[in-house]
Amino acid sequence: METGERVEDEQSLKKTPEKRRARVLAFQALYAWEAGKARFKPPAEKQEILENLLDFPWLSEEENASISEEIKLSARLFITGAADNLETIDKNIKAHLEHWDFSRLRRIDLAVLRLGAYQLLYQRDMPVALVISESVAVVKTFGEEKSCGFVNGVLDAIRKTVENE
Repeated sequence: METGERVEDEQSLKKTPEKRRARVLAFQALYAWEAGKARFKPPAEKQEILENLLDFPWLSEEENASISEEIKLSARLFITGAADNLETIDKNIKAHLEHWDFSRLRRIDLAVLRLGAYQLLYQRDMPVALVISESVAVVKTFGEEKSCGFVNGVLDAIRKTVENE
């Protein structure tokens, strides 16, 4: 998916529970980030791409207007937090992949894992069960059925590592 493409249609985002909307927006941005390979761009260009994603350009005007500023702010926090800590997040994901190569991860799974790992590693005040269950719900909506168990397993392994620190 290119930056301008939509991960889901307008109707399904409206039906998404309010507390999940920020995670969905962050997932969509992280997916677009990976699909556009923004992480390989020069720093100035990477920053410009990130700033563009923080405006949620894939949303229609009506859809954008229907999302509260609180939800947008939460999504922006998730996006910038994950982007700023991508190296550490990816290192943690790689450490918990069993019999799977990081470069072969589906972009959808990777975006969800990055978001969940960011929350587990850096937002420790968030309930762990909520982070994992919301991540599984997002991948269930956008990914393949088999991705649910995979995402759950990787994030649970990261959780165990974080708890043992």
